Amino acid sequence: MSRDFGREKRLLTPRHFKAVFDSPTAKVPGKNLLILARDNSLDHPRLGFVIGKKSVKLSVERNRLKRLIRESFRLHQDSLAGWDIVIVARKGMADPDNPELIQHFGKLWKRLARSRPVATGKTESAEVDSPDA
Repeated sequence: MSRDFGREKRLLTPRHFKAVFDSPTAKVPGKNLLILARDNSLDHPRLGFVIGKKSVKLSVERNRLKRLIRESFRLHQDSLAGWDIVIVARKGMADPDNPELIQHFGKLWKRLARSRPVATGKTESAEVDSPDA
């Protein structure tokens, strides 16, 4: 699988976002954010953001967050295959510095990858009832 972040790896239409919001198969709460995910039956993950002005006031901060999340997602996408993922920002998400955010997202991607149901037919093993998920 290529490690790029091309158009096929993005949630582009309101319909895609709505599908994830209406019936997420996984929820991973983080510090000042929520990750919602839904099985997409594809061999690659897709990512979308909801980072509003109400949560993160300055556009430079919103853009910084998006850049960091995209890069982190790009590096971890092999373990996230088959998910449509929406990141919902909350107040204070822009407070941590870059290294702290990168580390935080690394942990969140791992938690999301572990929450995959066993019945998907994927080759990787899944821990359904992990204590910290």
